[in-house]
Amino acid sequence: MSTTLRPPAVRPMTEHVLCCLKNHRSKFVGPRCPPLFVGVQGPQGSGKTFLTSHLHKQLLASPHLLSVAVLSIDDLYLTHDRLTSLARDHPENRLLQGRGQPGTHDIELGSTLLEKIKGINGKPDELELPIFDKSLFGGEGDRLPHGKVIRPPIDVFILEGWCVGFYPTSVSLIEERWNEPVPGLEDRFDLKSFVRMEDVLTINDRLKAYVKWWDTLDAFIQIKGPSSCPYKIIYKWRLEQEHSMKARNGGNGMTDEQVKAFVDRYIPGYVFFGDGVNNGTEGKAPRWIGSGLVIVTIGQDRELIETSKF
Repeated sequence: MSTTLRPPAVRPMTEHVLCCLKNHRSKFVGPRCPPLFVGVQGPQGSGKTFLTSHLHKQLLASPHLLSVAVLSIDDLYLTHDRLTSLARDHPENRLLQGRGQPGTHDIELGSTLLEKIKGINGKPDELELPIFDKSLFGGEGDRLPHGKVIRPPIDVFILEGWCVGFYPTSVSLIEERWNEPVPGLEDRFDLKSFVRMEDVLTINDRLKAYVKWWDTLDAFIQIKGPSSCPYKIIYKWRLEQEHSMKARNGGNGMTDEQVKAFVDRYIPGYVFFGDGVNNGTEGKAPRWIGSGLVIVTIGQDRELIETSKF
């Protein structure tokens, strides 16, 4: 992002969280009101981390003066040793060759943390959130031995990530989408030559364990590009992000072709599971329906186009 000013999208995000927090607090009496859990989802390069950091600062500042904790789903990745073992156990599944996809996160750690954060208020205990350093092991990454400490009370807890809110779906729907071209990417991404259906089914099965994470979320913010190019713009956004970083650090980073290959690994997740944010899974709607906000942005500075509720 080239701007250091508060992005326009932060205002509706802040208003949404404050409204949801007011409704949330009305259901509890006393100091043991749990934090409002907010999910933030957006594709690579969309500015979700950038916007979440500004949202965090805005909620901390006057007149709100809220206590806010933020955790990226990236910090819940398996350790390097376990990621290596996972890749070794699934040598033909390119979706599990390295971190990123559902199945590469530490479900037990995440579930324990979310449960403790839910009950953190009214207790004297502090809590350590993990940090995953993506620069270790030549870019493969690993969890650091020590994380960041949060202390009660916590008013708002934000869980952000590219696949937050993605639900497992039916085999029949996966088969249906398998036989269709990826909208807007017909000329640059061939799903069937990139991945096997059994690989997608493996990710679908592993997503089932994430549902208990999503069940903790009270409200949701989804960051999207224009509906006319939902997948194509991800490549553009991620490329802009890489160019911006390289301009600041003297040119260190991925080539354009490497950026494309990086985004390619995530496209199956969007195609098969991304609409779970709105639809949930079979027979189960997301908890945040009625408390969801969509932010539609475009351009290098992620200019706000429109917002909507769901």
